[in-house]
Amino acid sequence: MSSPTAPKRTAFYDYHIKHNARMVDFAGWEMPLLYKDTGIIAEHNHTRTAASIFDVSHMGRLKFSGNGALAFLQKIATRNLEKAFVGQSLYAHICNEAGGILDDVIITRFNGFWMMVCNASNRDKLLAWFQPHLTKDMRFEDETGSSAMVAIQGPKAMAVLDELMPEPVSEIKRYYGQIQKYMFVISLTVFRSGYTGEDGAEIIVGQQAAALAMNYLAKGSQETSILKPAGLGARDTLRMEAGMPLYEHELSETIDPISAGQGWAVDLKKEFIGAAALRKIAAEGCKRKLVGLILDGPRSARQGMVVVSGGAPVGEVTSACASPTLKKNIAMAYVDAGLTAIGTKLEIDLRGSLVSADVVPLPFYKRAK
Repeated sequence: MSSPTAPKRTAFYDYHIKHNARMVDFAGWEMPLLYKDTGIIAEHNHTRTAASIFDVSHMGRLKFSGNGALAFLQKIATRNLEKAFVGQSLYAHICNEAGGILDDVIITRFNGFWMMVCNASNRDKLLAWFQPHLTKDMRFEDETGSSAMVAIQGPKAMAVLDELMPEPVSEIKRYYGQIQKYMFVISLTVFRSGYTGEDGAEIIVGQQAAALAMNYLAKGSQETSILKPAGLGARDTLRMEAGMPLYEHELSETIDPISAGQGWAVDLKKEFIGAAALRKIAAEGCKRKLVGLILDGPRSARQGMVVVSGGAPVGEVTSACASPTLKKNIAMAYVDAGLTAIGTKLEIDLRGSLVSADVVPLPFYKRAK
């Protein structure tokens, strides 16, 4: 009997251990769930009020270049990338023929190449999906193992980054990226984006320089510093408040982008894998749609719990948590399309006990501009 494969470690593993992280296996990677000296709620609140640093090296980093790269990406992605400016990042989906989501990705156009960031749990699936569509006039490189990635997020993130980075990050437009050089040697790919609902940036650096870069970026991550580490637990509650979908929760191969409320990331005027199915869904209307819910009472819902209306099941919870910022129990759920109006009264079956819930706009939380 073969032993299970040990989870991979990021270039920042020693940093996590030094800062007393509780490590967990996430999508085949050993990642920090939280830091024992702070905890999820404190890390969440610090991100909302100051700035936190997250290790996101588990996410896939895929590079496409050559004359055929654009045509390939146009075929497999839902956005019209031909319109992208150099430096622009576009959120998109990779769909199957039925319009189901294989993954949600960020694709950035640079001079001479394209960079795709994908979910850790879907990287192997995407690599297999891409193979029959790759052409001889393009080059594909999986740079996940040769690089590392961090996210710095929070209202004070720009002040920290402008002080630490070679060039001002605050001058980069939202959802744009650029390549910077540290001491003319270390290449840093900087994206002004994130997954928390706050301002900030995600930074890719080569594997060999990663530990040095982390120590430099987090050089003041002692008690008195603005910048402190945060783990996957806080990342999840932050993205929940920001109404951001998570694969295998709000998105999956049986869920289409239109039902997920992400039709804005789909260009039905162009041809791509899944376009015909999505045109049909758009024309006929969705059977169920994603909504935000605020629950009454002190109990939180869980993924998979049934949403009820008039005593009948009408949907299912996809994500839920007790919101540290709002001090309320929040959830996202797919419900019958006729029950998605803001203010609709629904119930959630919390293990045999029905709890009232109101349909509310997404996101639950918006940062101050």
